[in-house]
Amino acid sequence: MSIQSDQSDQQTHPLDDLLRKDRIPHIWCPGCGIGTAFSACLYAIKSSKLDLDHVSMVSGIGCSGRGAGYINLDSFHTTHGRAIPFATGLKLANPDLTVVVFSGDGDLFAIGGNHFIHAARRNMDLTVICVNNLNYGMTGGQVAATTPHLAKTTTTPAGNPETPFNLPLLAYASGATYVARWTILHTRDLTESIGEAIQKKGFSFIEVLAPCPVNYGRRNKLKPLDVLRIYQEKSIIKHFASPSELHLDLEKGITLGKFVDQDKPTWLDMYYKTTRKKS
Repeated sequence: MSIQSDQSDQQTHPLDDLLRKDRIPHIWCPGCGIGTAFSACLYAIKSSKLDLDHVSMVSGIGCSGRGAGYINLDSFHTTHGRAIPFATGLKLANPDLTVVVFSGDGDLFAIGGNHFIHAARRNMDLTVICVNNLNYGMTGGQVAATTPHLAKTTTTPAGNPETPFNLPLLAYASGATYVARWTILHTRDLTESIGEAIQKKGFSFIEVLAPCPVNYGRRNKLKPLDVLRIYQEKSIIKHFASPSELHLDLEKGITLGKFVDQDKPTWLDMYYKTTRKKS
């Protein structure tokens, strides 16, 4: 084998066909967990054996929102907080599409929070993957709806006085049919979970805990390896735990697993049923 062909083989990556390589290198910081979450999502899509001409990804604004620009599928990088309405429009316009929303906690649960709860209530056939890095990473590290109590951010330098959302509980209470939480350290579990969610009809939600070393980590004296150590030592895998009791405390414990997996009619199922009755 020639040196030239050997070098070419070394540059081949299993996900090359799913990446827009002309847009690489990506913007994510060293030590950030978004790349791992994105890779898990791509592996899940690839292993699903779906017709990739009928798979679309939608993202909002933020660090995680850049994912839609790197995937070599039909994708949409939308306005802040509006990833789910765009995804809903895609699904309703072409019900044969598999639509994946890949975005961050600020985009999906702050400005986009109302869209999330109503899409879950309607049981729209979407898979929503939320990379939760506990702050607004792209715009300077401000406090978010998921920032832990007493954690420091640029806008809460003395510590966050508020109680953060329990995202799996919010998803379950809103009507999601599949709810799970993993960290980027639990890559195999995360990949399998995304694969399950993509194949399932209805509104599926997966929270992915990921470090943000530059903004959140720096202000809370957490290096990337410190966060991974916390994920390893403090995580408790408890499938079908009550969503109201899901701990997310970096000191006491983090409950991970698949919490909800149920079947019920999607919005399109109910729409077709009601319109056929009238006709």
